[in-house]
Order: sequence, then C-alpha cells, then structure tokens
Amino acid sequence: MAQGVLSFPLTSFHDDGSLDPDGFRAHVAARIATAPGAVFPACGTGEFFSLDEDEYRQVVTIAVEEAAGRLPVVAGAGYGWAQAARFARIAEEAGADALLVLPHYLVAAPQDGLVAQLEHLAARTRLPLIAYQRGQVAFTAASLRRVAAVPGVIGLKDGHSDLDRLQRLTLAAPDGFLFFNGAATAEIQARAYATVGVPAYSSAVHAFAPEIANACFTALRDGDDKTLHRLLRDFYVPLVELRDRVPGYAVSLVKAAAWLRGHRVGPVRAPLTDPSPADLAELRALLATGLDLVGAAL
Repeated sequence: MAQGVLSFPLTSFHDDGSLDPDGFRAHVAARIATAPGAVFPACGTGEFFSLDEDEYRQVVTIAVEEAAGRLPVVAGAGYGWAQAARFARIAEEAGADALLVLPHYLVAAPQDGLVAQLEHLAARTRLPLIAYQRGQVAFTAASLRRVAAVPGVIGLKDGHSDLDRLQRLTLAAPDGFLFFNGAATAEIQARAYATVGVPAYSSAVHAFAPEIANACFTALRDGDDKTLHRLLRDFYVPLVELRDRVPGYAVSLVKAAAWLRGHRVGPVRAPLTDPSPADLAELRALLATGLDLVGAAL
C-alpha cells in the first residue's frame, strides 16, 4: 500500500439523496485506473456514517468488482463492535480484502475498552483489521502492543498528527505492523509523518484530482522539494484554509470538486451541507490552479 496514494472514493447519490450505484461505479473505476496503492470504499470520505446496510453492500461490492483483484479493497466499518461486526460480515461476503475500523460512536472510552472493541470485532470476522485512531480514539504505546497482538489486527491509521505519540507507537509495534497517515489533507504532513517511519498516506484529493495527488506522491518519493513546495504552497495550503472554514467541508468540498471535474457523485447527505456558491467559486479557481501546476486541465 505504500507504492501509491491510498484512494478514498466518494459515494455517489442522486439529487434526491438516494444511492446512485452507476455513478459510484464510474467514479471508483476512474480512481482505480490511476493506480492507487489501495481503494477504501465506504469510509469517512465515502460518507460511511450516512449509509444503511444495503447501500453499504452495494458500494463495497462495486468497489471489489472494479478492483478485480488488482489492488486491495479495504472497506470501512464502525460504530460499536456489534454493529461493526454486521458491516464486517457484509464486507466479507462482498469480497473485501480488509476493514478500516472507524472510531466508535459518541462516547470517550478507556484504553482497555479501545482494545476490547478491536478484540470483539476481530473475533467476528475473517478480514484483517486496520484500526483508525482519530477523535476520541487514541492508543498509548502499551495499548498498541496489545492491539498488535490481537489476531487479525494488521495496522493503524493515525489522524491525530501527534508525532511524538506516533513515534512511540511505531517503536512499540512489532515488525510488519502497518502504519498510515490519515491526517485531514494528509499531503500537508506527509513529510513529517515519513520522518517517524510512516510514509503511506490517504489522499482525499485523489477523489477529484488524481493528477495532483499522484504528482505530490511522486515528488515526495523522489525528494523533489521544488515541485512539492509549489504544490503545497499554491494548492494544498489554500485548500486546507478553505476546508477549515465550515464543519464538514473535509467531505463536501471534496465532493464539490469532483462535480467540477464532471464526476457523477451528487450532493452530500445531511448532516453535511454542500458548499456555498461563494466557496464553490473559490474552489473552482483553486482547482484550476492545482491542475495547471501539474499540466492538467479542469
């Protein structure tokens, strides 16, 4: 998975909010055609939290069919372990290769409970699990050792960007345990994560501009600081500033940018909201700038 950006496709909806399977198929096929390291359907960017079980089954099944064994398909699963196990069974039946265990719902929990959540889920699925620490989920080094010892748990995605804590976790983990940079707009912090041994990262930008995402990944891999600085300064940093303007823009801006590229992804579902006309116009100009930087067109 470290051989390319990790792609988190958007879930397509019709204007009335119903699932658009054909739109999703076209969108995920286009992502896969650009050779990401893996595809992660029905995760945060894919609005997992808004999908019912039947919709989830359709989304994961389509992703598996389009991947056709060419790259790993890692489906999201979340809420408490009992509900997560229901999604895990669906993903398993659909042919997914692994699960990304999204942070549980609402409540803070002690370390013993965070470990037990993974133990319960791992006991109920044959699929490998990647834990996602973000929000109320944050493992200590001692807990990470316990997590890594749970049969079936193969890795950790980090969304906290606490590099001191993350370095302690990477040192506590056994050889072969996987780590991923899951920070919002991960490219901004990709170099910093790589210094503590975490080069693999997810890319929301890949959902609407794989040309930019792949150019950034290549610049990072090749040590091309000139290209990297230009992309970060002129595209990624302004994107983050726009993203931070409204809660939920981490998803809805990505979806809006995909519309601007002609992808049939539709609106976001409540409680998210689509960007305002003014923010959409700003996004259009920023997207044009980013694409121009890599020699592509809107």
